[in-house]
Amino acid sequence: MTARTSAFGRWNPTVKLGTLLAASAVIVAVTDPWTPTILWAAAVCAAVVAGRVPPRTLAGAHAALLAFALSIFVGNVLLRSAGDVVAVVGPVRVTDHGLDVAAALAIRVFYLGVISVILVATTDPVRLMTSLHQHARVPAGATFAVLAGMRVLEQLPAEWTTIRCAQALRDPGHEPGRLPTGVRATGAATFTLLVGAVRRAERISVALEARGLGSGPRTLAHPVPLGPGDVALAAAVGGTVTTVLVIGAAAGWLTGPGALTAG
Repeated sequence: MTARTSAFGRWNPTVKLGTLLAASAVIVAVTDPWTPTILWAAAVCAAVVAGRVPPRTLAGAHAALLAFALSIFVGNVLLRSAGDVVAVVGPVRVTDHGLDVAAALAIRVFYLGVISVILVATTDPVRLMTSLHQHARVPAGATFAVLAGMRVLEQLPAEWTTIRCAQALRDPGHEPGRLPTGVRATGAATFTLLVGAVRRAERISVALEARGLGSGPRTLAHPVPLGPGDVALAAAVGGTVTTVLVIGAAAGWLTGPGALTAG
């Protein structure tokens, strides 16, 4: 976790969330391959330099998205017939328009993935919820509910391991070092995990109600500051995205969503 150890980590979470959502929304209306490529490269550089995100983390995110991006690329190349034919592969006519749109949509996947990694890797969840309650006026009940749910999810991997080890110990014929296999054992472990999570969530709900959650205005033990530096960083990100779009429009390569219906 690089939260609070980098420029992005010190960035006010509410401003950061809004800025990154805006930067992600802009790319949805772009269908040329050059604009998302430039923005993707800028996002990777920002993640490493300003966010101190380990390159291994970025590589893992790209590897996880590779199959999805490849399927989008191949699907658009096969299904789009508008434009000039650049190659014929069996019954498939590959066009320049199909390649442009396919590349744009595939690179968009990686760009959005990098944006998501930046947000997750540089944001402390408690600080984010506190900032949303303090600056975005999100109700305390919603922020505490999200934090409680996140804590439950964080404990699930350890709970799953404990349940599976308990299954192995109760199985008289199990081999040392091996966990029970099969649909029945996995289903039983899943049901046990679900029941435990529901019970834990119920206990958390009761504890929050006992502490007066939602009974009135609340004070903040650790307020999240919002200063000129946060606004300046948001302006820098917004200015970078805007500059890329303006350059693309001036150079003539920027295309909008109309290209999606061309073929």
